[in-house]
This record gives sequence, C-alpha cells and structure tokens, in this order.
Amino acid sequence: MLNMKKTILIALAASSTSLIAPAAFAQDQVRIVGSSTVYPFSTVVAERFGRTSSYKTPIVESTGTGGGFKLFCAGPGPETVDASNASRAIKGSEVELCAKNGVHKIIEVKIGYDGIVIANAKGAVNFNITTRDIFLALAKEVPNANGDMIKNPAVTWSDVNSALPTTKIEVLGPPPTSGTRDAFVELAMESGCKTFPKIKALKSSDKKSYKTLCHTIREDGAFIEAGENDNLIVQKLVANHNALGIFGFSFLDQNSDKVKAAIINKVDVSFDAIADGSYPISRPLFFYVKGEHLKSTPSLKPFVEAFISEAATGEDGYLSDRGLIPMGSKERAASIASIKAKMN
Repeated sequence: MLNMKKTILIALAASSTSLIAPAAFAQDQVRIVGSSTVYPFSTVVAERFGRTSSYKTPIVESTGTGGGFKLFCAGPGPETVDASNASRAIKGSEVELCAKNGVHKIIEVKIGYDGIVIANAKGAVNFNITTRDIFLALAKEVPNANGDMIKNPAVTWSDVNSALPTTKIEVLGPPPTSGTRDAFVELAMESGCKTFPKIKALKSSDKKSYKTLCHTIREDGAFIEAGENDNLIVQKLVANHNALGIFGFSFLDQNSDKVKAAIINKVDVSFDAIADGSYPISRPLFFYVKGEHLKSTPSLKPFVEAFISEAATGEDGYLSDRGLIPMGSKERAASIASIKAKMN
C-alpha cells in the first residue's frame, strides 16, 4: 500500500511539474502541418534537411491551411506543432486564437508564389474562360437580366457563355478549410463578381452582403468538394473528362502529362505569367513558425534557414523545379532579413 501511494505521489508530482512549466520541454524533430499546396515544397525541404544535417527529418502533414492554423494555435508545448504551411496569410481571428492559447511569437515566412489553375484531362475539350464565367458557373446566386439576384440556374457551361462547351458544370475543388479555396473565391470569384455594376456598388454600401454574394459557392452538385488531396483531384479528372478541377500550379506542373489548364482572361498559366502578375489567379505561399518553440525544438531554426536558403527558394533553387515561383531579389532579401531578425 505504501509503495502504491508513493507511486501515485510521484506521478502526480511529474504531472504537476509539466503543467507548471510547459516551456521546459524539448523535442528533437520539427513537426509541420497545414496547406496541401505548400506540402510538396515543405516535404522536399524536410527530406533534404534530414539527409544533409545532423537533425532528424521533420514530420510534415497535409491538413489544409485552416486545419493547420487550428493545430498551430492550440498553444505552445510538447503536444503541439512547430510550424504551419499556408496558402494564404494568417487571419486576424487566427492570430487572436493563437494569443488566447499562449502563442504570441508568430513568425511569417513567405516562400514564393503559386497560381491556382482550373484544369481538365489532357484529352478533354479546351477551356478559354474569364473570371466572369467562373463566377456565373459557381456562385450560389447570380444576377438575372434585371440585375436582381437569383438562385444559379446554369446547368451547362454554355448556359454561362454560349461560346463555351455544352458539357455539364462539374468542378472538383477544395473544402472551406483550404487556403486554396479562400484564394480562389477572393481572386477568381470576386473578380468575376465585380464585373456586375450593381454588385460592385455594394462593396462600399454593404460590404457584408457584397462578400456573401461574391464568395459563396453553390451547393447543388455543380461544385464538388474533393478534400485536401490535390493528387486525388488529378486522378478524378483523368477518370472523368467532363469534369474540371481546382488546384495549385505546382500540381499541374507535376502532372502535365495527365491534365491541362484553362486559359483565364486570355492568359495561359505559366511560370512567367505568375511571376509577372499577368495571370489573374496567383497568390503568395507561406509557412508560419511558432517562436516559442525556437529554443525547445533545436532543429526548428536550422530548418527555417534551409527553407529560405538560395539553394531552396532562390531564383534557381530546387523548389522552382517543383513549380514554386520565386520572389524577386529585392523582395526576397527584405523578407529574409525580417525573418532572421525575428528568429534571433
């Protein structure tokens, strides 16, 4: 009985110590969650880091940008992640969640740019569309001839624009937790939405209604949530030549033998078109570092340094071969200086 009491007291003391001093932990392996778009880039860096350094290979999981931030903002400590990949900037509400849970030192690391493509199978019909077409095809509500909003009646692409194919509108895309989804509705849907003067006028008079109309995707089967796995979308497009899919340029680049991208606003997606801003659906890519973990996870700082190195994310870095669009030299230099200052 005495031995049992002693064991319980020791266990309670250990538990109490971990609760009182959560910052005293140390872990030898970086853990990363987040964006499915940034995942391939992060994985390549992690694998090289594991091979070329004395540290263990970081663990990288694809959870989607929104899901990643929930895990990242859960708090500091041994049961939480060190970094989160993101295909959009962190939201104010997510910063507040982090602060509420004790994560105050959030370091933003911009790694470059990516384009969002609308693609279909190699052997399928070619698509040449505008952001206005995209809005009219995928918005929950669209304006009628009088400019009044009605439930989207379009069934085929030719219902949207008579110059488009008569095939049924069937678009595979990411869920609401995805940063790609957030960027798509902001860059593609809203761009098309603003071409209607009556809706555009709402932006200054009723911003909430404007955002709801421009950002809400229909839920009647024309848009199909295909999860966070972009490779799965590619597979489904190959199996169904009538469907289109939404994913990052890097996945198009890696699967150019299977799928092709639509021309949007008369611009064909390419490395150069994304880099110079002429492609209309392009966005920056990030990962976020938990500053509280820089000391407790010794390999975290060296991993970040490997990620932002010239060899990885520079103009001729190995990630450009994977589809990442590098930042210009001035922007890159300023970004790296800011990141290093925050890590010191």
